[in-house]
Amino acid sequence: MSARIISGTEIASQIREEIGKEVAEMKARHDIEPGLVTIIVGKNPASVSYVTAKQKTAKELGFYSVQEDMPEDVSEKALLDMIDRYNNDPKIHGILVQLPLPGHINETKVIYSLNPDKDVDGFHPVNVGRLMIGEARFYPCTPYGIQQMLMRSNIKIDGAEVVVVGRSNIVGKPIAMMLVQKSVGANATVTMCHTGTRDLAFHTKRADILIVAAGRPKAITADMVKEGVVVIDVGVNRIGMTPEGKAKLCGDVDFDALKDKASAITPVPGGVGPMTITMLMLNTVKAAKSVIGV
Repeated sequence: MSARIISGTEIASQIREEIGKEVAEMKARHDIEPGLVTIIVGKNPASVSYVTAKQKTAKELGFYSVQEDMPEDVSEKALLDMIDRYNNDPKIHGILVQLPLPGHINETKVIYSLNPDKDVDGFHPVNVGRLMIGEARFYPCTPYGIQQMLMRSNIKIDGAEVVVVGRSNIVGKPIAMMLVQKSVGANATVTMCHTGTRDLAFHTKRADILIVAAGRPKAITADMVKEGVVVIDVGVNRIGMTPEGKAKLCGDVDFDALKDKASAITPVPGGVGPMTITMLMLNTVKAAKSVIGV
């Protein structure tokens, strides 16, 4: 029996509909629009694509939306000055600096320069600390999307054995910390695996919920999981081109092999990916609501 497909595209659409209603209500009752600025340095094709999608979504949802395109050779000071301006702009509630940045700019310094209350990516150390102690203002967008996918698919998280493969600051570490909290949509027993883990399969076979952000195509095979596991595949890997000239993508798990063993699984594409931008929008709405006290 094939696994139930957890469609990030469908869940993201539901959440965006909810966000649209909230934005309309904020405008009607408080005369305020959630304000988001996205800042990109250079013309990295992937970054341009991501930022374009973020701006398109923000405008569709009725946000006040600003796009800042900076040249590849912009000075670090000029970028920090721009961030400072938006830190103090009352019309802007969320600031997103698209990563990666050129090598001459210190990414850590840029992240630290953000007003934590406008850091809708959830990367500032203040927000990381808030997450750690269970008082998060903003959850990082991809982990937030994963948690919402599980909750809205009625996957039992409370008491579940969750195994996370990957320890990045963007996905692995935050999703592990989110799911271990004593709260709704969490309260799991979490194991984090990484490149230093001995006998990875020993751990993945114990998982009720397996979250894979390994950065390697088809790193998890069918013999590494138990029957009935729920699989969340965060990976997006280019493995060639289709006859039509489009990039051929696969995840970090062997989808074709696992779909007959798992109880539920996310596809690639159409799984976690669509959720990330949606959760960025939700974080921006949260930031705007905190300003007006609702």
